[in-house]
Amino acid sequence: MADQHESISLSPPQADRATSAGHSWFPGPPPPMYSCTLTPELVAKAREELQEKPEWRLRDVQALRDMILKEHPNLRTRLDDAFLLRFLRARKFDYDRALQLLLNYHAGRKTWPEVFQDLKPSTVKHVLDLGFLTVLPRPDPNGRYILFLRPGKWKPNDYPFVDNVRALYLTLEKLIQPEETQVNGLVILADYTGVGMSQASNPGPFLAKKIVSILQDGFPIRIKAVNIINEPRIFKGIFAIIKPFLKEKMAERYVLHGSDLRSLHRNILPSVLPEEYGGTAGRLDMSAWSRLLLDCEEEFVVEFCQPDPLEGVVLPDSMLCEGEQAGGREEDGFRALRSQLYYCY
Repeated sequence: MADQHESISLSPPQADRATSAGHSWFPGPPPPMYSCTLTPELVAKAREELQEKPEWRLRDVQALRDMILKEHPNLRTRLDDAFLLRFLRARKFDYDRALQLLLNYHAGRKTWPEVFQDLKPSTVKHVLDLGFLTVLPRPDPNGRYILFLRPGKWKPNDYPFVDNVRALYLTLEKLIQPEETQVNGLVILADYTGVGMSQASNPGPFLAKKIVSILQDGFPIRIKAVNIINEPRIFKGIFAIIKPFLKEKMAERYVLHGSDLRSLHRNILPSVLPEEYGGTAGRLDMSAWSRLLLDCEEEFVVEFCQPDPLEGVVLPDSMLCEGEQAGGREEDGFRALRSQLYYCY
């Protein structure tokens, strides 16, 4: 069994590690053989916040690896130290919860093939060119990178909304590679300028729930804050649909600023924001992150353009996104969403 897993265990391709040198503002992927890159300050932070003990780190990784080999011998997954550490850190080194997160991570690929099939940067270049998302080049004082979204840039007749989800997922995969992000977490900033009825109602509640499920329970990243700026009146309707799917702690991390830049600056310092948002970090550049992702094409081909990692694995119904057997309930939910949005418009 161990040989089956080890033979398909993946490590970051050498070519992409060399490519990352051209993007000095963002850390490159970890080396094939794990070596801790955390500063002494981050080691202390991980100990305090994540219950990570450096002297037990590799023992904990081996314990999770043994659980996978014993309980899920047919699961095709990476088993290298750097990869498994992501899941342990995201669940504060609780072995059972880390294993469940890993299974959810792979289950998402099985239940949402339109997102994960042939997932690589070149297939979402149109999303990147549109300026739907980027990562700001400077982390905040807490070491957290800021994922910047502009939903109003997308129009339903541009391309399917699921392409935005594909670009978002690739961005998260790249962001979670550095150990700093695994410890510090991530901040989201979303500018809702230009969002109208067509954008708000197009995804539908079923799609919204699947996105929330992946971010909360299916991806090894810690989202520390979600800042919404320039939200229209209909955002109350949007959030009313999303909120029931959010865990209480996550719902509390949403901050709505309206058009008040002073409110935004109390949560994200001007020193890391672009000039367009009252910051001092230069003009907003949407192209730097696009270039970084596109230069990592080979890395994502290895990661995602492979056989189904759950082929031959039978998943319990509890692991499948609710709605796979929902039938007409999705349409009922969509009608409810539209009625709420019209009320708020």
